Amino acid sequence: MKNLLIIGITLFVWGCSSTAENTQNSNLPSANINSPAGPNASLPHLIKGGDNNLYLSWVEKGDSSQVMFMYSMLNESGWSAPELISKGNDWFVNWADYPMIAVDKDGNKIAHYLAKSSNGTYSYDVNVVIKPSTEEEWSPAIIPHKDGTPTEHGFVTMLPNNDGTFLLAWLDGRNTGGGGHGEGGHGGGGAMTIRAATLDMQGELTNEVELDSRVCDCCQTGGTITSSGPVITYRDRSDEEVRDMSYVSRVNNQWSEPTSIANDNWKIPGCPVNGPRITSIGNTIASAWFTAANGEAKVKASFNIGKGFTDPIIIDETSPIGRVDVVLLDENTAIVSWLAGGESPSIMYRTVSLNGTLGDPVVVAETSESRGSGFPQMEVFNGFVYFAWTKGDGQTSTIQMTRFPIQ
Repeated sequence: MKNLLIIGITLFVWGCSSTAENTQNSNLPSANINSPAGPNASLPHLIKGGDNNLYLSWVEKGDSSQVMFMYSMLNESGWSAPELISKGNDWFVNWADYPMIAVDKDGNKIAHYLAKSSNGTYSYDVNVVIKPSTEEEWSPAIIPHKDGTPTEHGFVTMLPNNDGTFLLAWLDGRNTGGGGHGEGGHGGGGAMTIRAATLDMQGELTNEVELDSRVCDCCQTGGTITSSGPVITYRDRSDEEVRDMSYVSRVNNQWSEPTSIANDNWKIPGCPVNGPRITSIGNTIASAWFTAANGEAKVKASFNIGKGFTDPIIIDETSPIGRVDVVLLDENTAIVSWLAGGESPSIMYRTVSLNGTLGDPVVVAETSESRGSGFPQMEVFNGFVYFAWTKGDGQTSTIQMTRFPIQ
């Protein structure tokens, strides 16, 4: 959950040409969009809320150590005036573990950020703030994990249940002892776990549960609400240091046992940071992820129509860096985005169908493979696929946006 990356994904280099160089369909009409974010902005998060509005959240840094967490909503006249969610001087701000906002069908909002819990380097808590649709102000921070240990907590997934509550899932380091990453875990302590709980608009937490007792230490989690209930996905971690994608689902208030999405058998004695993404329409699920099993970098995707995940479909195997996202256009077609490597790292996307048919890859924008470029964001809204990403020179940063019509 920090900027330590053993066998870092951004350091993987293969001597083959990039997908960007082989793109056949990079001339789709696109429109750059003025971002609502201010100067020194970074870490965008782009979502379509349960209220069918498009939201962008981000952070801005001033001259001091203060961090401001902001958001805006896209409406007919453009982006709304940015609103402050929260600000602080003791936050843990990480390129891969960024603040987020979630919105349900009634316009209830929650957001989260990470704040230091002690002087320890890797000691921070998840802080969640809520804003019911009937209120004007965001609530004081709520910490969803009650262990009270000065350890790592982060990589949160927030899902609206659309009954006035939200499902939270996060990586929880209460068993790790708070040390640094290493081949044996955190400072020789126990393993990172993934936990979940339900939060209502009164700030009450219920149903906290451990979903998996041993997971990868610093990869994003993902989640979606299907017609049958929530599904949470994450990068698992075996005793032999195999770190592939797993998921759990909740049906009739019972969480399933962890199940593999695909057995890539990527054995890596460190955290590759790249976590999975997942989305759904009804009971059709699409997931996308990055792997470098056997030293071969690939972006893959898989569908689940209620019978388990299909065999993986290779989206890119020409030196991708990862940092994937996925959205469904309908029950048969998804869009996968990723960061392609090579001489000119680029944000890419392409369609993938349930039967394995791939659309031509499209170049969204050139970017950097540095940590400062963050994780590009993608969302489908009103007939367009929107993108947001961080552009910076190491000193200053801005949030860039564009959109492409859905073909």
